[in-house]
Amino acid sequence: MADLPLSALRDYLGSLEKRNVEIVYVGGLQQPKRTKLVGKLKGFGYGTPYLIEYRVGRKVKSGVLETMRPGGFGHDFPWDRAQSLLFAHRTYDRLPKHVRSIDVGILTKKSELRSVGDFSEFFLLTEKVQGQGYYKDLERIRDSGVMTDMDEKRCTVLSEYIARVHKVKKKAPELYVRAVRDLVGHGECIMGLVDSYPKEADFLQKDELKEIEKKCVDWRWKLKSKSRSLCRVHGDFHPFNIMFRKGIEFTALDRSRSEWGEPADDVASMSINYLLFSIQTHDKLVSPFDQLYELFMRTYLDRTGDEELLEVIQPFYVWRSLVVASPIWYPNLGRDNRRRFFNFIRAVLDTDRFDVKAINSYLGHA
Repeated sequence: MADLPLSALRDYLGSLEKRNVEIVYVGGLQQPKRTKLVGKLKGFGYGTPYLIEYRVGRKVKSGVLETMRPGGFGHDFPWDRAQSLLFAHRTYDRLPKHVRSIDVGILTKKSELRSVGDFSEFFLLTEKVQGQGYYKDLERIRDSGVMTDMDEKRCTVLSEYIARVHKVKKKAPELYVRAVRDLVGHGECIMGLVDSYPKEADFLQKDELKEIEKKCVDWRWKLKSKSRSLCRVHGDFHPFNIMFRKGIEFTALDRSRSEWGEPADDVASMSINYLLFSIQTHDKLVSPFDQLYELFMRTYLDRTGDEELLEVIQPFYVWRSLVVASPIWYPNLGRDNRRRFFNFIRAVLDTDRFDVKAINSYLGHA
């Protein structure tokens, strides 16, 4: 991608505010603030988010400007990425406690930010959210072995939150069928993840990915025949997309793929991480992560009464296991840890009703 002049950014923000603006600061979200602005954003368009601070009259405003990284997982072409960003802009504001989208636009071939006709690449501008990722809590618990009362409260509030999100239902059977089809065939989901794995890996058995994919197709046909209620979903509900502030106050980030879907998607997406952080240290689900896992699942099932979820969550756990076992997404995970998740995948695919107390058995422990 071409460099983006700060003058183009200033003009774009001015068009949103309908008055002149002054750029105060531009930089990466992880960078310490610098006092001197550079003349261009180098290589803008490679998926790196930029924190923007600008002055409108006497008021200083801020936002996060980002594009989507190309290549793989169904993001190969600009129109693939446009779909995701247009979805984000239209739906972020519809989900309670989610970060707000300010605007969506394009980066033209002339490195201008403006309307969509002459597009080269799309971008998204969201509000800035204060806080710390929930994954930091899980890292602390993993490294210390200690769980606090606040950890239990945060686990509970996340489970209650997603249960409330799922209370909004929609009568559209064709959208449920699409959600199940996308789970298996979408570039970001099962088949896309399978295609991202190396052809040979020491943690995989011969033809294992092919057999997993075949069984997931069988599960697609099984779920299509279910009379499940289509509901409002987040679509990527995991610890890296939750920003906690003091206590239990949080904001959700990066709603993805669809506004409507299967509730098991969000439940699997969050709960698999209690397994992930425990397995990194202990090779199994142990205290206190087993307590958090069971608390999250029990709270959700108590709030929703959705016991049928245990009969449909299996392929969603397959998808999320393929993510956390991936050498691309988790390059520092050990070989044996990856193997545990493939044991888990194979076990749950052969399980008609998921047992929340049988995790270690699914992982391959007697």
